[in-house]
Amino acid sequence: MSGMVSIRNQIDKDGKEGKYLTFALGHEEFGLEILKVREIIGHMGITAVPQTPAYVKGVINLRGQVIPVVDLRLMFGMAEQEVTEQTCIIVVEIDNGKQQFNTGIMVDRVSEVLDIQEEQIEDAPQFGSNMNTDIILGMGKIGSSVKILLDINRVLSSECIEDLGSVV
Repeated sequence: MSGMVSIRNQIDKDGKEGKYLTFALGHEEFGLEILKVREIIGHMGITAVPQTPAYVKGVINLRGQVIPVVDLRLMFGMAEQEVTEQTCIIVVEIDNGKQQFNTGIMVDRVSEVLDIQEEQIEDAPQFGSNMNTDIILGMGKIGSSVKILLDINRVLSSECIEDLGSVV
């Protein structure tokens, strides 16, 4: 049995390394696991849906599939920004344990795909008991910069998923 625990710990420890799609919100750089990314599209017309939280921008019709779109800036408490030529929607696959579905996340710009090794990833910093860092997989140290690696399933948590469920 103890062999199982050590194997599980090793899997958990090594589970963070891999390829990450990096993107920017303002001056901050974030990354999400490339395996969660379905596609990247330019900003397109979003149909607003009444009585949804401000961070739910609405829905798009992507080749016949209605997909909710979340503005990560607003979700993270950042100021809203005008749409530019670099504004993108990253379509990600979310797994809430019961079902899988696609959601669009609106970001300022997509940067690059990075292959981040385990030794380049540190645990999320602890800011005290008031701050929830569960959405952060780790901090990717790339050269002199730091990329905040997000657990997109937790970013779009069950509360957000319920909000999105009422949209589509």
